[in-house]
Amino acid sequence: MPNYILRKIFFQYEFYKRLFDLIFAVIFIFILSPIFIVITLLVKASSRGEIIYNQIRIGLNKKKFACKKFRTMHPEADDILKKILSENPDIKKEYLTSFKIKNDPRITPIGKFLRITSLDELPQLINVLRGEMSIVGPRPIVKEEIPKYGNAIQKVFSVKPGMTGLWQVSGRNKLSYEKRVYLDLKYAKQRNIVMDMRILIRTIGVILFPFDRGAY
Repeated sequence: MPNYILRKIFFQYEFYKRLFDLIFAVIFIFILSPIFIVITLLVKASSRGEIIYNQIRIGLNKKKFACKKFRTMHPEADDILKKILSENPDIKKEYLTSFKIKNDPRITPIGKFLRITSLDELPQLINVLRGEMSIVGPRPIVKEEIPKYGNAIQKVFSVKPGMTGLWQVSGRNKLSYEKRVYLDLKYAKQRNIVMDMRILIRTIGVILFPFDRGAY
C-alpha cells in the first residue's frame, strides 16, 4: 500500500480517536457525576487529605503531566513506604520490581475498594479532555519505570497513555512487568479502531467483574 494512503489512514484514525475521546469523556463525566460526588464524600470521610491525588506521569513525546486519581492512600504514605522498605527486604524487592505492594498498608479501606474496581481512575477523564491521555492506550508511567522499558520506550512514548489498555484487560498486576512492556509495545505498534473497540468491550467485563483481575 502506498505511503500516502497509509499516512491518510493514520491521520484519520488519530482524528476520530481524539473526537471519540472528547465525546466519551464529556458524556461520562455528566453521567457519572453522582458517583463522583459519592466517592468524594467517602474519600473525605475516610481520612484527612486531598480528594484528588495528582501524580506526575510521563506521556506522549515524554511530556510530563499530572495524572489524576481519587486519593486512595493515607496522607503520610511516603513515610509509611520508607519505613516498610527499610524493615522488610521482601517487600522492598516486590516494590522495586513492580512499583506496587500487595496488601499495601498505605492504602485506606475505601481506597482498596476504589482500586479493585478502578473507580479511583475516573478523574482521568479530565486528563482525556485536556488531551494528556486517551481512553485507550498504554498506561502512563512514572520516571522510575523508564529503564524497565529498554528500547521499547521510544515507541511507547509515541502514543498517548490511556485510561484502559491491553495491560488492564489482560490481568494487570497479575502479569510480570516484562509482559506489561510487551503489551504496551504491541498496542503502540498495532493500534487501530478495531483494537480500541475490542479493548473497550473487554474493559466493560473488567468493570462488571473486577475481583481477581489483578488490581490492587
